[in-house]
Amino acid sequence: MRFVSGRVLGRLFLQGMGVILAASITLTLLFRWVPVPWSSLMIQRQMAASWQGDQSYRLAYTWVSLEQISLYALQAVIAAEDQRFFDHNGFDFGAMNKAWQANEHRRRPLGASTISQQVAKNLYLWPGRTFVRKGLEAYVTLLLEGLWPKRRILEVYLNVAEFGPGVFGVEAASRAYFHKSAARLTLTEATLLAAILPSPLRSDLAHPTSYALSRSRHIQRQMKLMNSGAYLKQMVRPEQK
Repeated sequence: MRFVSGRVLGRLFLQGMGVILAASITLTLLFRWVPVPWSSLMIQRQMAASWQGDQSYRLAYTWVSLEQISLYALQAVIAAEDQRFFDHNGFDFGAMNKAWQANEHRRRPLGASTISQQVAKNLYLWPGRTFVRKGLEAYVTLLLEGLWPKRRILEVYLNVAEFGPGVFGVEAASRAYFHKSAARLTLTEATLLAAILPSPLRSDLAHPTSYALSRSRHIQRQMKLMNSGAYLKQMVRPEQK
């Protein structure tokens, strides 16, 4: 029986890592301009439904550009998920520290992932809190921040975020819950969608819980405090004065 030397194994490992790095950079560069056709999380949800024999599972996903999304939705997800989105380089260490301190006294830990980190996880990785997964998330987050402008990160986030069982992206969510396009979302509708982002599989906007309604009102207050509407409008539609 022939054994492979450690040197050969090491070389194969380095070659494999090189291929993975090159592929991740190439794909990320491509997705800077090309609409994202799928995400890792979409594939995982579809496969899980197939393995469980769930014949009723249907994946709803429609890509739309940032210009086709209500400004209320842009404001709402930033106010709800990452208020320092335009100020950090992928990681909000202040929010991480606050979450770390708060989680010492909570049974259900608070998250402190930025929008960039959530895009990295949803697009390429899988749910979980292992060191390996978090390490890969950090690498992909830096890749996204280095190769994409903030505008593109926000656009992809709004398109691949999970809003319910089989519902991915703000356009599919708007159609499913409010029977209209994402461009026509009102303030209340946009904040309700943002309110369920932390736990979309346990939420039903057809019958919103008191918690979802309360969180929606909280997000509206945060939007007023942030006063980011004019900036977002200029970012999305710079031709409009």
